[in-house]
Amino acid sequence: MKERDVCEVSCVDIDKTTRLQPLVEKGNIFEVTKLFKALSDETRMKIAYALTLEEELCVCDVANIVGATTATASHHLRHLKSIGLAKYRKEGKLVYYSLDDDHVKQLIHIAFEHQQEVSSR
Repeated sequence: MKERDVCEVSCVDIDKTTRLQPLVEKGNIFEVTKLFKALSDETRMKIAYALTLEEELCVCDVANIVGATTATASHHLRHLKSIGLAKYRKEGKLVYYSLDDDHVKQLIHIAFEHQQEVSSR
């Protein structure tokens, strides 16, 4: 017999839905969605993960690590910067990127820990 993973009857808890709906609506969902969309790209996730393992990397190193051209790596790094996940500093002709803050590192580490747990089940 096939397991049913949907409610078979309609039953709405008005107290919960009335309390939660406004919180969900004003919870800055659009900005958080942009963050997850950015990290849903495999190359950007590789870059972000590499930046959790190393405090900062120059664009050339990032390109080499993820197997991309410098132009492609630079494009992805600029995107991560534009949504507040990464920051950069320039030293002469080199540009070094790092993650914007510890929250970003934690988010990525938690995602990898979760995936390891799911894989080991």
